[in-house]
Amino acid sequence: MALTTFGAIMGFAADIVGQTEETYKALVQKAQDSALKETLQLLLGEGKKNRSLMEKTRRENVTEMILEPITGLRQEDYEVSVTVQDRMADVDLLKAALVLEESEKKFFHDASLKVSLPEVARIFRKIVQKKEDNIARLQSLGMNQSLKKT
Repeated sequence: MALTTFGAIMGFAADIVGQTEETYKALVQKAQDSALKETLQLLLGEGKKNRSLMEKTRRENVTEMILEPITGLRQEDYEVSVTVQDRMADVDLLKAALVLEESEKKFFHDASLKVSLPEVARIFRKIVQKKEDNIARLQSLGMNQSLKKT
């Protein structure tokens, strides 16, 4: 489905960060490695803040949202399905977190280029930077010998 309005973009943004937040809740429960668990908890907290930020941004910019149509964003390009199973190795939890972070980074980057509201584009760019930092943090955990698959 095409995301052709500001409202659709903000609604989708709130949805994907909400879904990621729910997935992180499950991942935190499964993590065995303390560094991974701590990182996932940090990402969960960040997800809660991002969802609130998306909802607030949508409310505050409601008057501008009808002014300009948006083209080139499709919801299915950013949807990911991460299945959390009862028994998952830490390395698989790490991979799932990386998929979530990469997907959100891509969406917020692309949306920042399409949204004509400078304040909203700036918020999206800040989230992209956080996602890049999160990806680097997660990748560094992958270098940890205890998370490598044998």
